[in-house]
Amino acid sequence: MSVTVDTRHDAHDAAVFGRADAIPGLPHEQVVFCEDAATGLRAIIGIHSTALGPALGGTRFHAYPDQGAALTDVLRLSRGMTYKAAVAGVDLGGGKAVIIGDPARDKTPELLRAYGRFIDTLGGRYISAGDVGTGTDDLDIIGETTEHVVGRSTSAGGSGNSGPMTAFGVYQGMRAAAAAAWGAPSLADRVVGVEGVGKVGAELISLLLADGARVVATDVNHTALASVANRFTEISTTGDLLGEALDVYAPCALGGTLHPLSLERMTASVVCGAANNQLLEPGVDEQLRDRGITWVPDFVANAGGLIQVAGEREGIEPDVVRSRVATIYGTVTGIFERAAAESIAPGRAADRIAQTRLAEARSV
Repeated sequence: MSVTVDTRHDAHDAAVFGRADAIPGLPHEQVVFCEDAATGLRAIIGIHSTALGPALGGTRFHAYPDQGAALTDVLRLSRGMTYKAAVAGVDLGGGKAVIIGDPARDKTPELLRAYGRFIDTLGGRYISAGDVGTGTDDLDIIGETTEHVVGRSTSAGGSGNSGPMTAFGVYQGMRAAAAAAWGAPSLADRVVGVEGVGKVGAELISLLLADGARVVATDVNHTALASVANRFTEISTTGDLLGEALDVYAPCALGGTLHPLSLERMTASVVCGAANNQLLEPGVDEQLRDRGITWVPDFVANAGGLIQVAGEREGIEPDVVRSRVATIYGTVTGIFERAAAESIAPGRAADRIAQTRLAEARSV
């Protein structure tokens, strides 16, 4: 296994310093590239901040079109994890990793073990959880070669799938948004469009139906969508979610779905979902506010999984973890109150809360 840095400087490849598309704010502490010829592993780990503790974030296994796209994703996602941990009140920093490849074709136990050895070279500065393309079974294998991994199966000593707690946190954020938009923290009789029915989206659908919501679901994976439709026969499915009349839009797949063109088609009054980096470009949160749409910042709504694995590291019981995730409701309410008081969008309010905590940690 060798650790290498790509030094090319074309805007579309993997140059690191001075990236025009990097998220503004504090620079990343460390970005490391790894290539293992024996297994075909190509991975990038981004450590954005360790001001609050070791950097924790999921490993995304995805078929990126090029290294530049993979690096952009890891830079944005790791920065988001810093802010997520800061607002959630956990003593962890922000990191993220990507493995470049098609998980259906390229994922092997040998590759995952090589990746675990790669994580281990960082000496605990980065701790991996699961993400798109990786799950508890994969984390169990990664955990064979490093102790710096969370979210493993309960049989391997972990807390298991974080999807249910992530969904529970999104649901709490959605309840807070419903109270702000309609005066009551309930989704009963509201039409909620869930985009992405993976391990989080499917769990969210279950919670919404129990609350009396009417659910419309979509997913680019037609097999997954059919499976969810069979599991929840009362939902409807669509290939054009934004073409539906919605009260709530819940993006739970990949990010970047909120942009000027999608806002033009938006019928929902509330946007709250599990996807990371929902805003395609800066300023979209202000556009949402100006249109009277209540947006729950993604890194606040989807913090349930992070809270779970933080609890795993502390040895906290599941019922205590669940009670901590439930506080996302109050956190979101506080963000809305601050946004109103300071005449700013909720995303800016959440950023300020995170920045204050990070500044306090750096000053100690």
